[in-house]
This record gives sequence, C-alpha cells and structure tokens, in this order.
Amino acid sequence: MTASTPVSTPFSRESTAMEVVRGIDLTGRRAVVTGGASGIGVETARALAAAGAEVTLAVRNPDAGQRAAADITDTTGNDRILVAPLDLADQSSVAGFVRTWDGPLHILVDNAGIMASPEMRTPQGWEMQFATNHLGHFALAAGLHRALAAAGGARVVSVSSAAHLRSPVVFDDIHFTRRPYDPWEAYGQSKTANVLFAVELTRRWADDGVTSNALMPGAIRTNLQRYISEEELNRMRAQSGGGAAYWKSTEQGAATSVLVATSPLLDGIGGRYFEDCQEAGPNQPGTRTGYAPYARDPEAAERLWTVSEETLRA
Repeated sequence: MTASTPVSTPFSRESTAMEVVRGIDLTGRRAVVTGGASGIGVETARALAAAGAEVTLAVRNPDAGQRAAADITDTTGNDRILVAPLDLADQSSVAGFVRTWDGPLHILVDNAGIMASPEMRTPQGWEMQFATNHLGHFALAAGLHRALAAAGGARVVSVSSAAHLRSPVVFDDIHFTRRPYDPWEAYGQSKTANVLFAVELTRRWADDGVTSNALMPGAIRTNLQRYISEEELNRMRAQSGGGAAYWKSTEQGAATSVLVATSPLLDGIGGRYFEDCQEAGPNQPGTRTGYAPYARDPEAAERLWTVSEETLRA
C-alpha cells in the first residue's frame, strides 16, 4: 500500500467494535483508554479486552472506572482491566498518570473530551475544551512517548469529530481572549487540533514505530452531550438529514476507534482521518463528511505541536 492509497476495510457505519476486533489477538499488548468508564470509551475498552489486551481505564471518576472495569471483566472474561485517575484539564493529574506508568504501551486511545461547554477556563487561563480535548492528550502522549516507542509499532488513536469542519485552529486567539466565545467554534477548533496532532505525531515519531490516526466516531448519545439541549440535538439531526438512523449505538460508535487501534490494514500508516470504519477523503462543500484540508495541513500541524509545547512549558 502506497502512502497515497486510501485504506479500505470490510466494515461500515453499522459495524460494531466487537465485529471489528474479531479474529485479532492482542494478548500481551497493553492499552490505555481515556474516558474509558462510559460511552464509546467503555465499548472501546471492552473490545480491546475481548481481544486479550491489558486495558487501563484512565478516568476522572475512579469509582465509575471500577464499575466499568468489573463490567468489562464480566462480559469478556478478561480480568486484566485496570483503573487509574486522570483529569486531562489538570496538568498535574496528567503528570501523575505518566509517573506511575511502567513498561511499554502498545495502544493509547485519546477518547475523553467535552463538547460545546459554556465558557470555562483552567487555572492557567486556557479555554477548557482546547485544554481538555487537545492539550491534555498532547501532554499525555508526550509523557508516554518512551513507553510507546518501547512497544514497537504502537498506535495513538485521536478521537476527533465532524465538528472539526466548524473551525480551524485559530492560532492568533486559541483561547478566546479577544474574540467572543462560541461553544461550537471552540469545540470545532479542539477537534481540528486532534487531527493535526495525529498528522504531526506520525511525522515526528514514525521512526520510533509510533503512528497516529484521527477519526470521527459518528453521532452517539452519550454523556458527551451533557451541555447540549434536546432542542439543539434535534436541530443538529435535522440539519444532517438524519432520522432514526442518525444515531449510532455506543457499540457502533466505538467501532472506528477500535479499527484504528487494531486493524492490520493500518500497520505503519498514520496521519489520516477515518469515519464509518473507512478512511475518509476531503470534505465536499455542502456535506458534513470527510476532513477539512486545514485539518491535515502539515504546516499547521507542526505549528500546533510547537505552540502546544510552549503552552505547557509556560
């Protein structure tokens, strides 16, 4: 497969995470899933566990994590499900997680996030969606770089969204200090950052055997929408032309994450964008599918990496 050949798989938007991972053996592999206590995170973790991986649920609420871990063990028979506290908006929490990690890491699923929240800021003054969805995961991956490199062929899964089509990364005012805060623009910017992160990580770390791809999981009813009214959700569904088929189940929503994390078809491939278990092409005007060219722009990806490092050092 050449660098320009799109990845095609036998799966679709109806496929589930368990279907995608069937026949794949992850025995001896170690995975981390952020936000692994609920929604598509727990179904991603369940599929990885079913394939034999040791899975660490990196979660804000360890009690919820323990309940999820017990449920995963009950349904898969895999008792190698661990729970570790992680608050992506708190850099000391990220550093604490990194300090306690020992040994190789084969799969890092950057799944946790917040969507369209009211304006909130971290103690550093960072806009909360960018801080959580991008900077937290950036710091986590950077801190685990040695563990990923030690694994040989490690993958970092960057869960983005079609909402990235709403906004590029606005480098002149990432944290909305001068422009009016808009929850959807802030979310879209953070999801563009997720794609750019995958592009630049692959460029920088491919020689270490580490690659990253980004994905749109689909529309799934989860706690992610806790800041969005039912009226707004209905409006979004209408705009997308979605009826009953608009929403995926959580098992279907986790499928593309699991595909990107495990499929042999992606060995050595990174910096790409997937949706409905297929590699997506560029967005076409008037549609909500595919990637925005600015989200895979190598200059923007390199700039974001540099800005992220500088932000975390400040």
